[in-house]
Amino acid sequence: MTTSSLKQLTDNSLVKNSSFINGNWLKSSATFDVVNPFNNSVLTQVADINPSDVEKAVIAAKNVQLAWQNTTANERSEYLKKWANLLTENLEDLALLLTLEQGKPLAEARGEIKYGISYIEWFSEEAKRVYGDTMPALSNSQQIIVTKQPVGVVAAITPWNFPNAMITRKAAAALAAGCCFIVKPSELTPLSALAMAELSLQAGIPNGVFNVVVGTNAKAIGEVLTTHPDIAKFSFTGSTAVGKLLTKQAASTVKRVSMELGGNAPFIVFDDADLEAAATGLIAAKFRNAGQTCVCANRIYLAESIKQPFLEIFTEKLKQLKQGNGLEDVQLGPLINKAAIDKVSTLVNNAISQGATLHYLGEASATGYPATILTNCTNSMEIAQNEIFGPVATIFTFTNEQEVIKQANDTEYGLAAYFYSQNINRIMHTANQLKFGMIGINEGIISNAAAPFGGVKQSGYGREGSHYGLDDYLEVKYLCLGNLV
Repeated sequence: MTTSSLKQLTDNSLVKNSSFINGNWLKSSATFDVVNPFNNSVLTQVADINPSDVEKAVIAAKNVQLAWQNTTANERSEYLKKWANLLTENLEDLALLLTLEQGKPLAEARGEIKYGISYIEWFSEEAKRVYGDTMPALSNSQQIIVTKQPVGVVAAITPWNFPNAMITRKAAAALAAGCCFIVKPSELTPLSALAMAELSLQAGIPNGVFNVVVGTNAKAIGEVLTTHPDIAKFSFTGSTAVGKLLTKQAASTVKRVSMELGGNAPFIVFDDADLEAAATGLIAAKFRNAGQTCVCANRIYLAESIKQPFLEIFTEKLKQLKQGNGLEDVQLGPLINKAAIDKVSTLVNNAISQGATLHYLGEASATGYPATILTNCTNSMEIAQNEIFGPVATIFTFTNEQEVIKQANDTEYGLAAYFYSQNINRIMHTANQLKFGMIGINEGIISNAAAPFGGVKQSGYGREGSHYGLDDYLEVKYLCLGNLV
């Protein structure tokens, strides 16, 4: 079943309704609905994989792993380039599909598709730069050689907030390194992943190299992907609580694991900052994807002396953001579902009951949450210690540099942080003191394929993108050649 909204696509063959395993579409009698979060209309039904069938993907990947890793780096690079080119050719359809199932404005959806493509393009080149080493030996009769080889079959679980880019960041690196790949996308947004699978098929990527399993029994599917002995590495993007559980499961077979988990990003505006630039940066860092990003600014710390002028500028900019149907001229789409709205509403209500002040409340669509500014927030509030994942800006104030650095670091998370200052001494000191994996300095959008994406503390470990991005998909092998003299 395909609804009229999906029929807006130029190429309806991109709408797939079942798991993609070994180059085939796996049917199932059980189905689940994929819903447009803007109006809760059913877009289509997708076959709900039986967890016992997930092993078919593992077997398919295992059977072709040796052949894939034995292709040359140039060959793998060409496959990835073909895939990237097809994604580019179908950008408008992919963006429309993404907006329909996830809700973000169409302009943002286009941006995500381009962002996802950039990782495939990046790793298509990095595939050819997996270098080893030779080292001096202790004896003239020996030679030490260090090589790098793919870890083997890789499995991943990705979230709903970036249903295209969260997959390409992982899959592109895995395929470039010579690893076959299995991904379980969120059951809320499976259509983007399945469209990418169709385009991988068109790109000629060999059967079994790229597989997508879709289903609602996330616990059972996750257990297969984390415990199966033929999966060598597991990668996850999602909440810290779920990441801890999956890490425990992966330990049973001592898998290589990388985790990109929750965030609680501080956004600091010092008294010497360019307030106009800081307000613009905050709009981007806080309200992109309606605040549903892991690197979203979660706590905004303003120097007491610039609080009022900054709030005036920031509030005026926020008033310009329209919320509604992502297919229309809006800057804020809906939240993903009612549970997300209820969570944000509870956090806001609790903060107000604890002394926060409602400074600004915008208008919202029926399935959205209004753009909101809360002032007089404190670090002891629940809203300060949890990822909001919604369009709510919480305002804190500070009077000195060390105080705000301490407050910013007062969280179990360590993914991203942002600050604005024109003082080079302050910039270097603050950047060195903040305990986060990524820091935006006078910049609200920091992610790109050339930079290492990842966090510290309970925000996880491992890096995606950049020349470091292949490391988690490669094993280092030491060769000792003896009796050479």
